[in-house]
Amino acid sequence: MRLIPISCVKEGSILAQTLYDKDGRILLQKGVELNEGLLKKVKDNGTYMLYIHDEYSSNEIEDIIEPKIRIAAINALRETFSSFEKYNKQLKEKTGSLKERQLFKQREDYLQNLSTISKNIVDEISSAKNILVNLVDIKSLDSYTYEHSVNVTVLSLVLGVELQLSKNELYDLAIGAMLHDIGKVFLPKEILMKKEKLTDEEYAIAKEHTSRGYHYLKEHYSIPGQARIIALQHHERMNGSGYPNGISGNQITKLAKIIAITDTYDAMTSDKPYKKAVTPLEAIEYIMGSAGTLFDFEMAQTFVRKIIPYPVGTLVRLSNGDYGVVEEVPPNFPLRPKIRIIRQNAVNIEMVQVDLLKETNLVIEGIQYEAPNLSVQHYLKQNK
Repeated sequence: MRLIPISCVKEGSILAQTLYDKDGRILLQKGVELNEGLLKKVKDNGTYMLYIHDEYSSNEIEDIIEPKIRIAAINALRETFSSFEKYNKQLKEKTGSLKERQLFKQREDYLQNLSTISKNIVDEISSAKNILVNLVDIKSLDSYTYEHSVNVTVLSLVLGVELQLSKNELYDLAIGAMLHDIGKVFLPKEILMKKEKLTDEEYAIAKEHTSRGYHYLKEHYSIPGQARIIALQHHERMNGSGYPNGISGNQITKLAKIIAITDTYDAMTSDKPYKKAVTPLEAIEYIMGSAGTLFDFEMAQTFVRKIIPYPVGTLVRLSNGDYGVVEEVPPNFPLRPKIRIIRQNAVNIEMVQVDLLKETNLVIEGIQYEAPNLSVQHYLKQNK
């Protein structure tokens, strides 16, 4: 199982992870053989990366949480955001109608449901042992906000558990992560859905989602104070270069510092209408390079140790020109896996296992999405 851009997916490849549409319904079932028509269907869904099984790898990569819990969380967020929008519209019309009261009750019910799901995710992740993140969540552009929020929740809890947060702190972290982008319901749709890069004026409006979300959540006493502050501070940075208030260091709450890292990682590894996703390694390098300036140093260092940028089955390119398939990833050293090297000379092709923990002169230069040549591709098929 490996993640590749849809432009590199060949007809006949097998889909390795079930794909969902913007409403949470199954678009393509895991195990289906991909053809031109199905690949077009995927593109029309606003999805540009896929997990597939092919000649390089047939291994499984499990999600950190159960798929049914992830889908339930995404749907709960969609309903919650929608109810907030409707209630806010009704308030602007100032009708004081029965409908307004019904929407208020509905909104509170959705928040309670979201809180319950958040606690379920906390319980699932906190009971697991030594979780490593080796899966990038595939998002549809139409459902990006909801899918992103759920993924930020999962990543934040993985980091929170590693930082030994208490159960109550993890609950606050989870609901705060779920709702960290709730302020986007107050932004113009044309800015949220714009397919080009935002202008400076549009970006200034987009940044208002932090303060708008916080002030709206202040009305809901069922949402813990620390969770509400996450909505306000998740774009603040350690050196004071963030927004909305340009605060720094210990002025930023602990939970908001966590979300700052996980929100950045998931955003960077997700496709946008105006910008393609970067690889997990590029996102890790950015976070590592920004540790102590943009992000809390200890938290950033802990987070990057939990991410596997080259999961088992990934086809990679090495600094000496060799190509290989990742076979084993050692704990705490995700950049130094064991690799099955594919070497070709004038006579034959051979496979050699290399341990990058021992071969310190070699580094992975990047992911190879397509076969280096046809003979290597044929050899892998025969020796899968």
